[in-house]
Amino acid sequence: MWKENSIDLRLTRFFEMSARVVLSLLIFAILLAILAGIGCTIYDMRLVFQLEFHDAFKTIMVDMLTVLAIVEVLRTAQAYFTEGRVKVTYIIDTVIVTVLTEVMAFWYKEMEWQEVAMFIALVLSLACIRIIAVRFSPPRFREEL
Repeated sequence: MWKENSIDLRLTRFFEMSARVVLSLLIFAILLAILAGIGCTIYDMRLVFQLEFHDAFKTIMVDMLTVLAIVEVLRTAQAYFTEGRVKVTYIIDTVIVTVLTEVMAFWYKEMEWQEVAMFIALVLSLACIRIIAVRFSPPRFREEL
């Protein structure tokens, strides 16, 4: 019995250490992606002088919102790294920012009213889920939200 607990403890420690190593590599990759996104956004600033303002600013805005979505992914990874769990609110924030990025990308495009309604319904449902997640979160984590 003691030997089985010892093996289970070793496997648990091995899994935790492996997860931390993989998560550290993931955080490093996310940081590189953020830096690349910032560089791409700065590079796209040249479009202000080459394209019409609306097209240039649309491209820059989509670049910035994409970087913000990656920052939300970084927040999720860091929360798992420090607390050992993933907060639902961080995931929902990431999805909301990503969906809003898609909406901004289609802002100047002709869209059917069904597609607009679908995006509105998706954002509203995600907002409701986020409110529910905050409202019914465990009491000790509520002050962080």
